[in-house]
Amino acid sequence: MLIDKVTITVQAGKGGDGAVSLNRSEGNPKGGPDGGNGGNGGAVYVEGTTDLTALSQFQFKKVIRADEGVPGKRKNLFGKNAADLTIKVPIGTGIVDDLGTVLFEVISTDDKFLLVKGGKGGRGNTEFKSSTNQTPMYAEKGESGEEKIITLELRLIAQIGLIGLPNAGKSTLLSVLTSARPKIGNYPFTTLEPNVGMMEGVMIADIPGLIEGASSGKGLGFKFLKHIEKTQLLVHCIDASQVNPIKAYETVRNEFEIYNPILLTKPEIVLLTKQDEVAPGVIDDICKVFKQKKIDAFSVTVFDQDSIDRLRTQLLNTAQI
Repeated sequence: MLIDKVTITVQAGKGGDGAVSLNRSEGNPKGGPDGGNGGNGGAVYVEGTTDLTALSQFQFKKVIRADEGVPGKRKNLFGKNAADLTIKVPIGTGIVDDLGTVLFEVISTDDKFLLVKGGKGGRGNTEFKSSTNQTPMYAEKGESGEEKIITLELRLIAQIGLIGLPNAGKSTLLSVLTSARPKIGNYPFTTLEPNVGMMEGVMIADIPGLIEGASSGKGLGFKFLKHIEKTQLLVHCIDASQVNPIKAYETVRNEFEIYNPILLTKPEIVLLTKQDEVAPGVIDDICKVFKQKKIDAFSVTVFDQDSIDRLRTQLLNTAQI
């Protein structure tokens, strides 16, 4: 199961306390202060990764905490700074605080953002020595580290998205265009989560089937409509063997309009699948109906490598990748 939204608490480490110490011994009964400073607490950073399952690490671990700085010691020994903590999230993850403010959006593996800053270490009593106070007997406590409640929400950054009603052949198409091996079956909702594959360095996402009412929460579509928003090109897969291909097309487009009309402006290829399951001439008839609506429709069969190769070329050219 793909975890694409989690809420967690991130806590930076507290700074180490400063030490209170006097450098006194049998040979030096009036030695001055020698308490060292505490170390800084660890910060928490977020970094991008290509692992789409990375949010699953937070499914049960809801609090992420960096280490505290080490307290100072006698003989002016400073405490060690705590190591910073970096959590990795999938590319395409947005980070929102508990007030709904978008803090960051991770769009590449080069992205690294500071979530919470570690607390500063406290000063030891050596730092407070003065001409009027030669032996201060106090030191600073380390500062508390920052703490935030954040929501991590993944929206896939795939260049190409395969969309359509359930059982429209999207998973099969993904498997022949890429090295992905999604679960494939001849029944609705075989795909329960987005699958992705790479085609010549281009990411393609197979979005679980949409149904009428998806934008209001029906079926699986509402949960995954957000993954379509960042695609550069949509491939609308329509089962050529069904009774009314035009209705299938309009059903998905209507859900787009309700959910986010911007989706209707994305470049789109209308692809008739399963042409091997219909009688000769049926594909031409369907294409004519689409043409009347000023929509160009193309057909493909996974059993014809030439048609797959033509589609691959068309996808790369249309998406201008």
